[in-house]
Amino acid sequence: MRESVQAEVMMSFLVSEELSFRIPVELRYETADPYAVRLTFHLPGDAPVTWAFGRELLIDGVGGPCGDGDVRIAPADSEQLHEVLIKLQVGSDQAVFRASVAPLVAFLDRTDKLVPLGQERALADFDAHLDEALDRILTEEQSAG
Repeated sequence: MRESVQAEVMMSFLVSEELSFRIPVELRYETADPYAVRLTFHLPGDAPVTWAFGRELLIDGVGGPCGDGDVRIAPADSEQLHEVLIKLQVGSDQAVFRASVAPLVAFLDRTDKLVPLGQERALADFDAHLDEALDRILTEEQSAG
């Protein structure tokens, strides 16, 4: 049985130090892919963009800096843990979003009630997900090359 948890959170898209604007971001967690969360960003004038990354990365990022590579999450202020920065990078392009911690923690709490942290393997068809991910990577590499 496929179950999910969804929430909509308003985040600030930080275009520069002087310019930012608020956008709705849909957070989604599904038992079909119990290790990942998906964030769908609804930028004005653009098609929605979805990023998927580890649920544990989001959990860890609420309390301290974490991640390397394409997704990095860290508290906006090391003294106060009220907001986090989510940095998404593709090549040299980077997008930075600022979000309040409270709605993220509420969402993560709901995901934990659905699938407790550490119990994901009981639901995951790891081999099928690995095959799907490898197929996507190979397709992307073939289309880029």
